[in-house]
Amino acid sequence: MASTSTPLTLPVLPLDDEVVLPGMVVPLDLSDSEVRAAVEAAQAAARTTPGKPRVLLVPRIDGTYAGTGVLGTVEQVGRLADGDPGALIRGRGRVRIGAGTTGPGAALWVEGTRVDESVPEPLPGQVAELVKEYKALATAWLRKRGAWQVVDRVQAIDDVSALADNSGYSPFLTTDQKVELLETADPVARLKLATQQLRDHLAEQDVAESIAKDVQEGVDKQQREFLLRRQLEAVRKELRELNGEQEGEESDDYRARVEAADLPEKVREAALKEVDKLERSSDQSPEGSWIRTWLDTVLEMPWNERTEDAYDIQGAQAVLDAEHSGLQDVKERITEYLAVRKRRTDRGLGVVGGRRGGAVLALVGPPGVGKTSLGESVAHAMGRKFVRVALGGVRDEAEIRGHRRTYVGALPGRIVRAVKEAGSMNPVVLLDEIDKVGSDFRGDPAAALLEVLDPAQNHTFRDHYLEVELDLSDVVFLATANVLEAIPEALADRMEIVRLDGYTEDEKVVIARDHLLPRQLERAGLDKDEVAIDEGALRKLAGEYTREAGVRTLERSIARLLRKVAAQHELGERELPFTVREEDLRSLIGRPHHVPESAQDPAERRTSVPGVATGLAVTGAGGDVLYVEASLADPETGAAGLTLTGQLGDVMKESAQIALSFLRSRGAELELPVGDLKDRGVHIHFPAGAVPKDGPSAGVTMTTALASLLSGRLVRTDVAMTGEVSLTGRVLPIGGVKQKLLAAHRAGVTTVIIPKRNEPDLDDVPAEVLDKLDVRAVTDVRQVLELALAPATADATPEVPVAA
Repeated sequence: MASTSTPLTLPVLPLDDEVVLPGMVVPLDLSDSEVRAAVEAAQAAARTTPGKPRVLLVPRIDGTYAGTGVLGTVEQVGRLADGDPGALIRGRGRVRIGAGTTGPGAALWVEGTRVDESVPEPLPGQVAELVKEYKALATAWLRKRGAWQVVDRVQAIDDVSALADNSGYSPFLTTDQKVELLETADPVARLKLATQQLRDHLAEQDVAESIAKDVQEGVDKQQREFLLRRQLEAVRKELRELNGEQEGEESDDYRARVEAADLPEKVREAALKEVDKLERSSDQSPEGSWIRTWLDTVLEMPWNERTEDAYDIQGAQAVLDAEHSGLQDVKERITEYLAVRKRRTDRGLGVVGGRRGGAVLALVGPPGVGKTSLGESVAHAMGRKFVRVALGGVRDEAEIRGHRRTYVGALPGRIVRAVKEAGSMNPVVLLDEIDKVGSDFRGDPAAALLEVLDPAQNHTFRDHYLEVELDLSDVVFLATANVLEAIPEALADRMEIVRLDGYTEDEKVVIARDHLLPRQLERAGLDKDEVAIDEGALRKLAGEYTREAGVRTLERSIARLLRKVAAQHELGERELPFTVREEDLRSLIGRPHHVPESAQDPAERRTSVPGVATGLAVTGAGGDVLYVEASLADPETGAAGLTLTGQLGDVMKESAQIALSFLRSRGAELELPVGDLKDRGVHIHFPAGAVPKDGPSAGVTMTTALASLLSGRLVRTDVAMTGEVSLTGRVLPIGGVKQKLLAAHRAGVTTVIIPKRNEPDLDDVPAEVLDKLDVRAVTDVRQVLELALAPATADATPEVPVAA
């Protein structure tokens, strides 16, 4: 705001940690030397000028003066209520403080300028609304305090500046808030600030009142509950005396239950100690409720309950075969386990060294291959109870080992709760998604699982809540995981790893026919006599509409197909019964999504240009086909060196460097124009650039792509390869051969090149897949290039393709 009046010369009256706003009338104690000096100086100056004595009221916060003060007039000098001399001073208006000056008396004199605080009339609409809101808030606050006589005074104030300065009387404002009001010259801005401060205070008051009300209600409820319980105890006592019964206590009831329960000796001793503590504790002690909860948990545990294993080995094999197709490795392992258990029982070796014959298996494989449902089948085949424990996203160690009993809401860990839920000490416990367990400041759940899954230790497992030994040696633990590398090494070492690498196309057709189709028919409200899907349609669904290691997407496709048929029947567009054939699929659920590369038009295939090779990789979803593209930059651009794209890891980047170095050093032997590699930039790209990729097994694929680029010879469409390459051109072994060959089979590849040292891994590949693949085992890159590169044509141009 502009200051238009002439300068004023006034004595300073400092206010320590206090603020006076215009319009306020305040009494000040004249026994303070600074106050007395300012008032006397003002009185001396008033003798020569008309009007009342004037002083400048300036807040002094921590010894620092504010930049704005209030012009005050001394209305009256006399004695205060306590008899001390005092002065009554009224605030008149804001003054911007300038330089110091001299004047009569011992006071500090300063020059100042009045601040223009006028507001144009009539008030703008927004300002009028602001005035209305402030008055409403102030009225609400005053009514809460019972200050009814002040309400009318506030309502009568129409001046914006005076209304804002009225907040100076508010006792809830801090000194800093009042200084902020004082230094805000614009009346509208000052009223906004006062309104916000009053609104915030009312909100805080509402919260405080709500809390006080809740606390009071809680106290009243506790007192009422206490009185009712004492009355209930008195009534029970009278009833017992009336019926001639002996008075008994709750602790006596727990003691009788512990003594009657079939508990192990050490558990019984621990339980009786807790009963003794319960007898000594008072009814109001919180320890009593902890002890009761602990005793209830211990008494509910099935300490000596065990189900009888079904030792019909052939029957168990039949159950597994009926409920799951394929998965021979895990079926054989369960059959072996049952056979050994039967022989141990026949020879009286059920317990050896305190340990029973449990098992810890880890089922590792891509999603949808049946890991979780296999756990239920194992329990069914063995005649045991089944419990599933979901570990995905668990980050708290107490979820596994339990909480200490002293914590509020303490519970035993998931392992103890699983045994309790099963009702026997030898259930089949499925630890689902064990590779998704995380760790943070609450501990590492995977580390807590080390004792649970160690056959040499789990017969004396201690849960933090129970604090007694629990024998888990007879439990069959089945852990499932998608990626073995995500399981901590120490934990993986304690489990027997069984790999489920996915299904062949023939197995998928059998699973779809025998398991998925009946289930989805029931869910679609159809009878098996109403809708059928022939084998050709199922094979096309598995091969061209889905491309996965498991069968989840295949089941969704079957469900979609049946829903479409059901909807058409209800709309009167199709008669039932109906058999879905291969040629009906496109009209029902659209075109195929995964046409094999070999089935596409030759001009549209990725390998229809030099510099593109087909590799094989393993992902969390199983095996997959991976294409590698290579190009050379225009020599005129001067961009030399190697460029890699496709979100590659460090190991894969090193493989690319090795492939390039090998061709630079040995390319002449292979009759390749290696001079281009020295002068021109090389770019290697892996499509599906958003998917992270790493590992050494793409070494031969990158070498082949570069060799194809330099020679101008195409890479054969029906050939896929995998293998690590060394600087000398040796092809080194890799992992995941079975998953990669299954992926090649799904993609329609007929020839697969693998390292010679991986030949033993072919024993794990299903025979029907090997019969349809021409697997070539090689030891050197030269053999790879001879097999993978198509013969040079007479009209092949020697010019190397240039990157766009």
